[in-house]
Amino acid sequence: MTIWTNDELARIGTAEELEIASLRGNGTLRRTTIIWVVRVGDDLYVRSVHGRTSHWFRGVQVRHEGRIRADGITKDMTFVEVDAQHDIHDQIDDAYRTKYR
Repeated sequence: MTIWTNDELARIGTAEELEIASLRGNGTLRRTTIIWVVRVGDDLYVRSVHGRTSHWFRGVQVRHEGRIRADGITKDMTFVEVDAQHDIHDQIDDAYRTKYR
């Protein structure tokens, strides 16, 4: 689990875009992809516009690790997929609508 400072959460959560790169099985980073990011509470959320077929998403499924970069912050990450039945999805939807309209 990734530990965030309040400053990191605020800066990344308000950044327009996030660069994300998943870690390959051999430990090297895949190609960086630019995506949107939202903050809900003390967590950051990203979604793949192309769903599970996106190269970065498929890569995350291999090791659940990678790196993000936004607003001058670079952070090694552990990625956790939110269960489809989790009640946080409505809040994530609202955060995306509010931020990106």
